[in-house]
Amino acid sequence: MDDHVRTPESPLELISFEIAEQEFCIDIRSVREIRGWTPATPVPQAPDYISGMINLRGAVIPVVDLRSRLGLGRTEPSSRHVIVVIHDETRIAGLLVDGVQETFQVDPGLMQPPPNVDAPEAERFVDAILPLDGRMLSRLVVGSLLPQTMKVAA
Repeated sequence: MDDHVRTPESPLELISFEIAEQEFCIDIRSVREIRGWTPATPVPQAPDYISGMINLRGAVIPVVDLRSRLGLGRTEPSSRHVIVVIHDETRIAGLLVDGVQETFQVDPGLMQPPPNVDAPEAERFVDAILPLDGRMLSRLVVGSLLPQTMKVAA
């Protein structure tokens, strides 16, 4: 049996990070690597949420300011910020976050649907809420965070 096949009873493995004093998480299988912040080269005429591009071992990838993408303001990057390199099918990008917190496993039954707040953008980005140890984590939809017109990674 393939190690990456998940049965309904299998625990989810997630990675959590902070943005604007809020906690978010994504499936660990979407994470390629975590790296310290490095300045991104601006991309002319890019959407506001694209900080720029970086060279990742010969591959030029966009860096998404996740705070901006989620409508929480712009990030003023510093050495404490982190870039989480993610992939979705054949697309790859970096997510600029305030900091990575932890990786953990959780029972899928703990995930709850996000509340209906009559905001289609929110529903597109968040597919579940995880109440955990007095905290509320929003699970993000990786594919929705990336630019839709992004070229396929090499």
